[in-house]
Amino acid sequence: MSIEIKAPQFPESVADGTVATWHKQEGDRVSRDELLVDIETDKVVLEVVSPADGVLKKIHHGEGDTIESQALLAVLEEGAGAASEPAKTEAAPAKTSVAAEDKAPAAGPAARKRMAEAGLDANKVDATGKGGRITRDDVDNALKQREQQKTAAPAPAAPATAPAPVAAGDREERRVPMTRLRKRIAERLVEAQHTAAMLTTFNEVNMKPIMEMRKHYQADFEKAHGVRLGFMSFFVRACVEALKRYPMVNASIDGDDIVYHGFYDVGVAVSGDRGLVVPVLRDADQKGLAEIESDIIEFGKKAREGKLSIEEMTGGTFTISNGGVFGSLMSTPILNPPQTAILGMHKIQERPMAVDGKVEILPMMYLAVSYDHRLIDGREAVQFLVAVKQFIEDPARLLLDI
Repeated sequence: MSIEIKAPQFPESVADGTVATWHKQEGDRVSRDELLVDIETDKVVLEVVSPADGVLKKIHHGEGDTIESQALLAVLEEGAGAASEPAKTEAAPAKTSVAAEDKAPAAGPAARKRMAEAGLDANKVDATGKGGRITRDDVDNALKQREQQKTAAPAPAAPATAPAPVAAGDREERRVPMTRLRKRIAERLVEAQHTAAMLTTFNEVNMKPIMEMRKHYQADFEKAHGVRLGFMSFFVRACVEALKRYPMVNASIDGDDIVYHGFYDVGVAVSGDRGLVVPVLRDADQKGLAEIESDIIEFGKKAREGKLSIEEMTGGTFTISNGGVFGSLMSTPILNPPQTAILGMHKIQERPMAVDGKVEILPMMYLAVSYDHRLIDGREAVQFLVAVKQFIEDPARLLLDI
């Protein structure tokens, strides 16, 4: 029986996708739930698996083709593996190779892409991920081991036909096509610059109270909740409380209308192998510090493995970006349309500050809020940022609701 294998149903925010990688070819035997093809969209990589055991009879869209929701990708002949086996007596070595491929550990899109670029056999990678899957870290460790082995082994004599080495000083160029995600990121950033009256206001916050609280309660917090206490959860909670006081910052523009959101879905910018993505903490006002930290850790892991779903990155009423993890001291974050404001966190750095007429060395962080001046006035943006600053410098305000 022939089974049609179709592309997933894309949400309304995703118009189409691109066939990124076929992991099986026409005539290959496949097992139920075995990965067949990766579909790359503007936001995530979607995996399409086999619905049954059989033989991949026909591929209708090759790598690089643009497809829409529910497009026919291939046709599977269910249960045809046994019938086709006698006809392949001459291809015994190839069948052994396929069998070896089938036994290779599963891997996420980011890990598979990295292995393909490096020419690394999946069977030579120690899989430590959940369910025996290969993670990006596993691939990096395998590559390090390979490099160490090359360094330790004596260099073989160059064959007579070896290409001439590149002379020192030669300038090389390498041209690769942009991924759909990178192109979409570029389009949205340009759109934000062209359509919004974007302005940025700055302030600085004393991180000493939060750092002392974190140091004092870190062990108890981790023992009680099984997750480390970071700074991001405090900023998420501080932003939510500030958004409640200044709802215009949590609003968005839709044509000639202003949309006020009665919920607080906070996007947290995460850097992955394929670019910057913004998964969303749904109903952040109803989450505690531990749940926020746990969600952020999970988002980071999924981003590295290319496992974030479209639903996890859709929506959001406000965004927080932390360039400080990369060492940025100050920057102007760009809006994430249709949102009208974004908070930028930066590196914590000790600076001499005047406190009650005395000079003290304090751990300070610059904060930046970029906002759409079409909707948010400067006064509201500054007051919002000052409120965030006050909540961080005096965390008791979060508990006392003052």
